[in-house]
Amino acid sequence: MKIYTRTGDKGKTSLIGGRVDKDSLRVEAYGTIDELNSFIGKAMTELDPGIFKDLLEDLETIQNELFDGGGDLANVMKERHYKLGEERIEVMEQRIDQLMEEAPPLEKFILPGGSPAAATLHIARTVARRAERQTVTLMKAEEDVPAVVQRYLNRLSDYLFVAARIVNARLNVPDNEYVRSAKVFRTDTKKGE
Repeated sequence: MKIYTRTGDKGKTSLIGGRVDKDSLRVEAYGTIDELNSFIGKAMTELDPGIFKDLLEDLETIQNELFDGGGDLANVMKERHYKLGEERIEVMEQRIDQLMEEAPPLEKFILPGGSPAAATLHIARTVARRAERQTVTLMKAEEDVPAVVQRYLNRLSDYLFVAARIVNARLNVPDNEYVRSAKVFRTDTKKGE
């Protein structure tokens, strides 16, 4: 089997149900989701399974969901069946809430970084935000774009932020606060009770 097809040599690519220019808004959006998925894969290689088994399971699930969401954006058929559902957002929100119980209190903005895996998760978070922005642009330009993908990416960036903080916390690496940050987050006073 040959991996190259030469069908894209003139600047066009195939979607599910059609062909478009490789620089179309649709291709930009799902291409950025692919980039995001790659950074998540890199972060996974930096996580010790003995310490981060739960996060590795989360991230593997997320990688599959990103394939679903990218495929949903690539689908331009008249009759479509989307793979990414609203229930995945609810599951992610529950997981974020669980991880926030473990996270150290947060009052100020933090700088991306800390351990290598946390830094990679922060990169993934920013790529998730870019993918979300590109999906919003696509939604404004075209009809029949599954809005669940945008909502999923929005929530995913929150998850990746919390996951990066958890990685640092479990490795006893403190968050590096932005020095000129005011106290912008309220700490949960009930957490210590």
